[in-house]
Amino acid sequence: MTKKYICLHGHFYQPPRENPWLERIEIQESAYPYHDWNERVNAECYAPNAVSRILDGNGRIIRIVNNYEKMSFNFGPTLLNWIQWHSPQVYKAITGADKLGVERYSGHGNAIAQAYNHIIMPLANRRDKVTQIIWGMRDFKWRFGRDPEGMWLPETAVDVETLEILSEKGIKFTILSPRQAKRIRPNGRGKWTDVSDGSIETTMPYLLGLPSGGEINIFFYNGEISHEIAFGGLLDSGKDFAERLLSAFPEDREDGPPQIVHIATDGETYGHHHKFGDMALAYAIDYVEQNSSVKLINYGEYLSLHNPTHEVQIIENTSWSCSHGIERWRSDCGCRIGTDREWTQAWRAPLRESLDWLRYRLIKIFEKYASGILKNPWKARNEYIDVVLDRSEATKKIFFRGHAVKGLNSKERATALRLLEMQRNAMLMYTSCGWFFDELSGIETVQVLRYRSE
Repeated sequence: MTKKYICLHGHFYQPPRENPWLERIEIQESAYPYHDWNERVNAECYAPNAVSRILDGNGRIIRIVNNYEKMSFNFGPTLLNWIQWHSPQVYKAITGADKLGVERYSGHGNAIAQAYNHIIMPLANRRDKVTQIIWGMRDFKWRFGRDPEGMWLPETAVDVETLEILSEKGIKFTILSPRQAKRIRPNGRGKWTDVSDGSIETTMPYLLGLPSGGEINIFFYNGEISHEIAFGGLLDSGKDFAERLLSAFPEDREDGPPQIVHIATDGETYGHHHKFGDMALAYAIDYVEQNSSVKLINYGEYLSLHNPTHEVQIIENTSWSCSHGIERWRSDCGCRIGTDREWTQAWRAPLRESLDWLRYRLIKIFEKYASGILKNPWKARNEYIDVVLDRSEATKKIFFRGHAVKGLNSKERATALRLLEMQRNAMLMYTSCGWFFDELSGIETVQVLRYRSE
């Protein structure tokens, strides 16, 4: 029986870029020579990973592979919608890879879901958390033809309430940074061991008990290797990448389930952030597969074979990309991307405060005007994703049959749709990238302001 596993997870995501009034992406000059950043990153990353090359020692192509078939991944729903319409062959490669994963990994596909439009979940109100999770799950099932087992939390930003909702909706696991674990112990017994310094053993999953009585499994990725992939030179050599993974199994662990070395990085690392990173990934996967002492696996299959033996408590309001917790999305915490040392992010707090004020006003408008048209306006919002995915008249008819208080005339239908679109844009305006970068006038922050004005 295999005692060692390797799992490589890629978080593939770009913020929604469509003009809210046109539902089309306009020219983005900073993406030159491409039309926009989706098109550029697709050409540099998403497409190459679907047809990546493995070379021999003389630089000759010996095989072309689909990396998505051998890795764990999630795609942001708004990005995957763009890929579906603008790069259908890549879309087919992604969804097809999940189907092959189901066959290869004992009925467990490679894809996991994502909260819908990448909002920072601990900063959202409960209603938005619920809708984001429901929309992410429904979008996933619509594209992959099955219910998701796991869900990626944007920026791995986490709090207990979000985990409660994931558990309530049937999500079995999520993935966090080792810096987000607080303490651990063997299931139900013994003293807690403090691991808040990031020292948690990452080669096994953990069970988190929730206040409601529910539970969820958490995988804490190998932070050291993930950092070397994203910010070091590990992708300069596929062989070095593979050997680094193989060297990460601790030899002295006496308890716990069979070891799993797993990493998590932005999927764009493989080709966009690091040129030819997709080829390093392809070579590393092939190299690992040739090693009989380990087995490639995805998270769903691993959990089906091995139950967690330890439980964990998390540090709430933390993320993988802000050393100050989740301050990157609400304060001038010092986390930055740009190079101009004169800049600050003092604009972050008033931007969030203004959007929170607007959200409150929109809630009042929605409840006032939708209550006379829709039986349960918030339940209708949760299920409005069906219309977002398919805006045909047939789908709208089914939607209103289930949610309208009575047969609606054309004016009432239009009012209901406008109110629901207002709520959709109210969530889109919280897309995390609006706060992530240095410049207030950058395309990401301008985009969330466009959703606000829609």
